[in-house]
Amino acid sequence: MLLRAYFFLTVATLFWGGNTVVGKLAVGHVSPMVLNFSRWSIALIIICSISVPQLKKDWPELKRHWLLLLGYGAIGYTAFNGFLYTALKYTSAVNGAIEQGGIPVLIFILNFLLFRIPVSAVQILGFAISFVGVALTATRGDLDVLLSLALNFGDALLLLAVAAYAIYTIALRWKPAIHWKSLMAASALGGAMTGLPLVLWEEANGTMILPDLAGMGMIAYAALFPSLISQVFYVLGVEGIGANRAGLFINLVPVFGTLLSLAVIGEALQPLHLIALSLVLGGIAIAEWGKPRPTA
Repeated sequence: MLLRAYFFLTVATLFWGGNTVVGKLAVGHVSPMVLNFSRWSIALIIICSISVPQLKKDWPELKRHWLLLLGYGAIGYTAFNGFLYTALKYTSAVNGAIEQGGIPVLIFILNFLLFRIPVSAVQILGFAISFVGVALTATRGDLDVLLSLALNFGDALLLLAVAAYAIYTIALRWKPAIHWKSLMAASALGGAMTGLPLVLWEEANGTMILPDLAGMGMIAYAALFPSLISQVFYVLGVEGIGANRAGLFINLVPVFGTLLSLAVIGEALQPLHLIALSLVLGGIAIAEWGKPRPTA
């Protein structure tokens, strides 16, 4: 079970790393909210087409917990991806990948503040080191920017995306006892429903871009891999080892995202990226090593 959870979470983060690259490549081919709405609409159609018997079986629980389930899609799917895709219009895919390393730190902090899940001194040190890496990326290593809290607009949006997915992960502790297909279908519905008003907002502002051929390919990738496979695998991983430890795997997103960005987009790897990446991953490794041991 442990190895299966590790596998699910590793594959999920691999495809999410690719999602960051797709978000950057999509600029000029499809607008962020059209991309977000399209991917969840397609994912919804796919998951519903293979889940009719399960949806019928889980229908009483789906009705009972409909607001929570739609909320998963609104926060974890639309809010996260809406902020991410919009941010990538203003910042690099490498930065987008690395800054997502802040998600596990925030998960640990929220779990401690809300549920008093214990945190050791070594873990706090690891969180601090990881946060420095995120801050270093967001401020481009400029201390004056950090002191004045004047972040790049794209990086500020990325930090909102980080907050959205951390909240979604924490909220999975309250998910009802339903099959993962039903959970995915209800959440995808929430993502599609809350994504539509944002498409209309783009159109009203004159920023909507309907997909060209390349944009359609990006939507197809986002709908199948980061939307369906990654989200299902992430939920299964959280079920297997819990939100805190599963959240640590999100730090593979910067690793995969950076490597894929360099390979696909051809962005230059700067010393700042290497330092920030080392701090984020090193901090999380220290936090995992220093987790409180179970008491007898």
